[in-house]
Formats: sequence, C-alpha cells, structure tokens
Amino acid sequence: MDIIKIGLLGIFGAFLALQFKKEKPEYSFYIAIAIGMAIFALAAQRLSDVLGNFANLSAYIENGNMYFGILFKVVGITYICEFSQAICRDAGYLSLAGQIEIFGKISVLLVGMPILLTIIDNITRISV
Repeated sequence: MDIIKIGLLGIFGAFLALQFKKEKPEYSFYIAIAIGMAIFALAAQRLSDVLGNFANLSAYIENGNMYFGILFKVVGITYICEFSQAICRDAGYLSLAGQIEIFGKISVLLVGMPILLTIIDNITRISV
C-alpha cells in the first residue's frame, strides 16, 4: 500500500506546484524538488528490506557479496543520476541533464567492469 501513498504524494505535489507555476514559478520548482526528495527518502528506507534479502541470497552464490555489492552500486548510480537529471530537465538545463546521463553511464560501466572481467576469465577457462 506504500505505492499508493507515494503515488498520491506525487500527484498532490504536482497539483500544488501547478498552483504556483503562473505567479511564482520558483515556488513551483522548490515544491517539486521537495516532494521528489521526500519520495526519494521513502524509497531509500525500503532498501533495508532489499539488502536483507540479497544478504540471504549471497550466501548461496560464490563471491555473492562482491556481485551484489556491484549491483547495489549500479542501482544507486542510476537512481541518483536519474533523479538529478530529472531536476535539471525540469529547471530547463537540458545540456546539464545530458552530461549527468553520460557520467552515469560511464560510472556504471566502470563499476561493472569486474563482472565483465570475471565473465571473460570464465569463458577463457572453458575454451582452453
């Protein structure tokens, strides 16, 4: 039922921001950022449940802690970049949003490199 609360919070924030958009556009922007940060904080609280489930799963997988650590870093990078990018787009700074997107993609590639190297190592062991 939390998704309903989050959805209603987002709709309420959008309607509230629309009320201020004509006369005080800066208030509209601040309201949108505040609601976005509140939703982001609520989503971050749910991560403890996900972390517990992945900790149980990592016990069954060899080097599971490394792989799940990389997975969480990648997910974190994408969420932070998406959130920052959306704020920049809403503010009208499309080029800045594009740069955040590029930086996020490069960061995901770098963080995921150990998994790619492990896959290549496994393939070369099988083929030899």
